[in-house]
Amino acid sequence: MRVEGFFEWLGQAFGSVIRFIVESLSGFFGLLGDAVGGFINGMSKALGITPSLLGVVVLVIGLLLLYTAVRAFMRRSIFVGIIWLLLGLWLLGGLIR
Repeated sequence: MRVEGFFEWLGQAFGSVIRFIVESLSGFFGLLGDAVGGFINGMSKALGITPSLLGVVVLVIGLLLLYTAVRAFMRRSIFVGIIWLLLGLWLLGGLIR
C-alpha cells in the first residue's frame, strides 16, 4: 500500500511538470503566432495587398528580384540589372494596389 501511494504521488508530480511545460510552450507559440499574424496584417494594410500566404510569397519574390538587380548593378552588369529591376518592379506593381 505504501509503495502504491509513492508511485501515485510521483506520477502526479511528473504529470504536473509535463502539463506546465506543455501549457507554457502553447502560450509562447500562441503569442508568437499572434505577433506574426499582426505583422503580416499590418504590412498588408500598409502595402494594400491581401493578407494571404500567396501575397506574402509574391512580395518576397519581388523583393528578391530587386535585390538581384542591385547585385547586378554592383557587378557593373547594367543590362542584366535593368532586366531584373523591371521584372521586380512589374511583379510588385501588379501586387500592390
